[in-house]
Formats: sequence, C-alpha cells, structure tokens
Amino acid sequence: MPECSTTTFQIYLDEFSTQNPNEFKIIVLDNGAFHKAKALRIPNNIRLIFLPPYSPELNPAENMWQGFKRNFTGKLHKSLDEVSQFISNEIKTLTKESIRTTCAFSYIFAELNWTM
Repeated sequence: MPECSTTTFQIYLDEFSTQNPNEFKIIVLDNGAFHKAKALRIPNNIRLIFLPPYSPELNPAENMWQGFKRNFTGKLHKSLDEVSQFISNEIKTLTKESIRTTCAFSYIFAELNWTM
C-alpha cells in the first residue's frame, strides 16, 4: 500500500472534518486499499461508505478514467512533467456534454423524468 496515498487521504479527512465541524459528512468511496488502511483515523463527524467491488455503474468517474487511459496507452512520456501535461490537456478537452454522455447511467438522471 503506498504510504503517500494513505497519508494524503488522512490529511484530506482531517481537513474536511474541520469544515462545518457540526455537520455529519458521508463520503462514498471505491475499494482502494488506502481508503481502508488500518492506520487511518476517521473523524467522528465523517462516515465512509464503500461501493461494492466491480460496480463501475455506481462510480461514473471510472468511465472518465477509461477514456484517459485509452488515450494514454501506447504513448511514451519522458518525464512526469509530460505526464502532467498530458493529463491537463485531456481535462481541457472535457465539456459538460462529453461528461454527461460518458457518465450517463439512466439512474443518475432519473429526476429529469419525474413529474410533479
């Protein structure tokens, strides 16, 4: 398990818990190992809920990453700066419509079909 990921996540949790400290926060996560590290201290005002394994339909961001990975595969990046620039360029190509169509699971937009 990468220590930096666990440490970074711990810093995030600690900082997030201080924002509106009387508010109870629920964070929905995938099953990344650093999200479940035994060394993590979960603040009292935060609850972690984990998605079931192998359920990309519950995590639309996975579809966005698939597009990035498809464009990334087979390219040679000579430095981390080049990788960073690649990611920045990919993000700049995103539009609301491309995100909507990539992540458009019917249950996400169900409220658009509801009638009052």
